[in-house]
Order: sequence, then structure tokens, then C-alpha cells
Amino acid sequence: MIRDNKGNIIAEGGSIEMRKVKVLTASEAAMLVKDGDSVATGGFVGSGSPETLSKAIEARFLETGSPKNLTYIYAAGQGNRDGRGSDHFAHEGLVKKVIAGHWNMAPKLGQLAFENKIEAYNLPQGIICQMYRDMAAKKIGTISNVGIGTFADPRIEGGKINDVTKEELVEVINIHGQELLLYKPFPINVCLLRGTYADETGNVSLQKEVTPCDALSMAQATRNNGGIVIFQVEKVVAAGSLDPKLVKVPGILVDAVVVSEPIDHQQCFDCEYDPTFTGEARAVAGGNTEMAPLTAKKIIGRRAAMELTEGSVVNLGIGVPEYVSMVANEEGIGDYMTLTVEAGPVGGIPMGGSMFGAAVNADCYLNQNYQFDFYDGGGIDLAFLGLAQADATGNVNVSKFGTRVSGCGGFINISQNAKKVCFCGTFTAGGLKTKIENGKLVITNEGKESKFVKEVQQITFSGKYAAEASKPVLYITERAVFELRKDGVYLKEVAPGIDIKTQITDLMGFEPKTDGEVKLMDSRIFCEEKMGLANK
Repeated sequence: MIRDNKGNIIAEGGSIEMRKVKVLTASEAAMLVKDGDSVATGGFVGSGSPETLSKAIEARFLETGSPKNLTYIYAAGQGNRDGRGSDHFAHEGLVKKVIAGHWNMAPKLGQLAFENKIEAYNLPQGIICQMYRDMAAKKIGTISNVGIGTFADPRIEGGKINDVTKEELVEVINIHGQELLLYKPFPINVCLLRGTYADETGNVSLQKEVTPCDALSMAQATRNNGGIVIFQVEKVVAAGSLDPKLVKVPGILVDAVVVSEPIDHQQCFDCEYDPTFTGEARAVAGGNTEMAPLTAKKIIGRRAAMELTEGSVVNLGIGVPEYVSMVANEEGIGDYMTLTVEAGPVGGIPMGGSMFGAAVNADCYLNQNYQFDFYDGGGIDLAFLGLAQADATGNVNVSKFGTRVSGCGGFINISQNAKKVCFCGTFTAGGLKTKIENGKLVITNEGKESKFVKEVQQITFSGKYAAEASKPVLYITERAVFELRKDGVYLKEVAPGIDIKTQITDLMGFEPKTDGEVKLMDSRIFCEEKMGLANK
């Protein structure tokens, strides 16, 4: 007999026999992976990676030579360039093929790709997230405009990043006269994920994770296609003891759980648990109110912050774009924008480094694929993204440099679909030094490499696609501001003290267009005191 919380009888009969999930050691879980399997891992940079499980597979391979010839799949970059995360799979023979959204956090894996020792793909991070959901529903594939005109387009590179990679995973299709890309699904035999607690029946909660990422969709995609789902968790608790509203992956999708060692279950790599990342506690507003020095990067952040309008929904890239937030807070207009992170946080203060993906005092945490649905539909008003290379047609490269494959991450989704994009970066790289004298910018040491080249090495952002859509696009540097139009890239503004010919056009791989006279950048940008953006 079973009663509800008011004592009413809701079911007759004896006790209910509950399905018990398998609780395994890490080495036992690793034995479930067979030669030739497709293995997917969850996680985002230094958060949510199933370290215990990945390490166990690596250890088994190094000891026995098995499992071998795996196809390894992940969406967001996982790792910290130190052997953790995806680099546990970076052994010749362990993996045969890698399908990834980002490569920079796993340099050893990238080296295998560069040396043509594995088949290697780089697909947009948001696409892989959405593919998990589409594979769960057994759809024909993921259909999207994301990637058209970029290296993900099969007419350019098709996401293939080395010579031994031949299979086409992307196809151009036409629906009702609209050109789109079809990303073809792939099987997942084993899915390795991380949660906080699992109960005895396999229900998993994620309340201590910085974001749910794609755990549910990955588990559904794996189980609906005959694969197995393994979670590493902090603890196994009694059946029925988890608040069902906190359960993000139900036990019907979970085959086994492994209780992890604390060192392999940090909230973020090398970080203790911070309750302000999860909403369990709230950080006190305020902090350092000192003005940051007026460096080249702050100059860029100031000019970019001038594009903010009240109520903007914003995505900030890492690096120079982070100065936009710093400047906005200095100027008292931090509340002009709601910051979002592709990992899922909406609102709050995004973190960087190995904590990238987390946010202090976030308003909510979306599943990663839902965040990209919002991005792909034009939900971002303003995207401030990095600038590594740009060319005469407005193309931008942030994904490949010489022999190093960094990967696109969410850059393609975000840059292609935001209502307005500002690419932010110094004009040259490699040793650039500047100073301000009497309100003028002085280049004391020029960088060795110009970022404005005749042709980018890889197209991560298609200028042609953006221009045809009349998307507002700016390229903001410390000495000049450029604008993309349908007929090319225009030089719109120049910093006071800068000579256009010798310090801009002579250093470019192409001649920018102009409307005649080039405007001076706002003089307030080059003064030590506040700009007064709150009063503009």
C-alpha cells in the first residue's frame, strides 16, 4: 500500500521493485568501451569534464592497447592545455577520428591532427550541441544556415582540418529556395558525462555544476541509438532522496555511475566549489573601483563600449572583448547589457580562463543547445568578438594559424547570427607597445604581424555572407575603426596622432575604401578620466 503526503491511498499491493543502476569503479566503466566505438564527452573548458572516466580509458589503453580506433566527439573545448580534458584521448591508436567544436584546449590532440595521424573535423560548437538533440529524435540531420561561406561549408573545407580526412559530414541543400547546410548525424556508442549526485536508480542531479551543458540531449541521443551512458558523480544517494526538480537526467537514460575522487571532480579545474557560480549564494556587488590603465586593449574596449545601448543582450568573446565589460562598469553603464555565455549562463558576470563558461550571480542557466537556439535566431543584439585576421572582403579568421588549429567554438554561430558584430583586437600582433601623450596615440613599438591581410588563412566569419545580409559589422582596433559594406571594408575612424598611410594602410594587405575624409575617433577615448558614457 502506498499513500500520498496527506495519507490517502494511491496504490495497492506490495513493495515496488526498483531498478538499480550499476555502480562501477572507473576501471570497470572503461572496460565497457569497445574497439571502434564512438565516444562522446560532456564539459566546457575546465568545467564538467568527466576526468575520472577519461583518465580510466587512457590508462586502460596505455596498459593494454585497448580500446583502439575510437571516434571521439565533443562540442565545447575541454581541457586546460595541460593533459586534462580531451587530451586524455590524445594517443595514436586510441582515436581514429575526432569530431570537435574546439581544439585549442587539447594541444596534443591537435598535434595528432596536424601530423595526419587521425581524421579530424572542426564543426561549429552550436551545431554539435543541436545535433545531439536531433540525433535523440533520429532526425535526418541538423539543418542550419550556420557555417555557410565559412570553412564548415563543404564548398570550402567542409570542416575537415587535415589531408587524411575525406568523408563529407556536411552537405549543401536547398529548401524553398533557401540555401542551407545539412550536418549529417553520427552514432554515439558510449557517452561519458558528469553530475553531482546519482540516486540508486540512476537519476542524476547537476546542482553543483556551473551549467547543465548538453547532458540530457547527449544521454537521449546515446540511449535512443542503442548506446550506453556513464556518469561520474560526487556521491550515490538513496532512491527517492533527490528533489525531482533538480534531476536533469532521469535514470531511464543512465546505464552506470562511477563515484569520482574529489581531485577529478572539481567545479572548475584547480578551483574549489564556488556557490555564486550555481546560484546557491550571491556575491556582493561592488569591489575594485579603481580606473584601469589606459592600454591599447582598454582603448579598444572604450570604443567598442560606445556601441552599447540600454537593454542590449550581449555575448563577449574572451581576450580583448572582455575589456568592454570592464569599461562599461567603469562608466556606470554595466546595466546597459545582459551578458550571456554560450555554455548557458544568462546574466551575471562571466568568468575567464579555466572558469570560462561559469558566471557569478547569473539569472539562469540554459542548456547549451537552447542557448545556441537563441543565438542562431538572432537573440544577441551585440556580439563583441576577437579579431585575429581580417581581409579585404571582411572575412575573419580566429580558428587556424600556421600549423596550429584552434577551432571555431561558438564563434560561427554567434558572429553569423548576432544583430550586430564588433570584432575587437589590436591592429598588429607580436610586440605592439603604445602610450598616450597629450590625448594622442603613440606607437612606441610596432607589432611584427599585421592582422589585416590580403586573404585570411581560414574563414571563420564570412564577410560576403554578412554583407549580403546587410549585417552591421565593425572592426575595432586601438588606432582605427573599419566598417563592412557590400562593396568591401571601409576605414571610418582613425585615432588622433596616427598617420593613415604609414601606420595603417602601408601595414595592410589590402587598400581599405573610404568615404573621403576619415573621422577622428572620439577624443574622450584617449583621456585618463572617465568618458561619461552614462551621459551620452
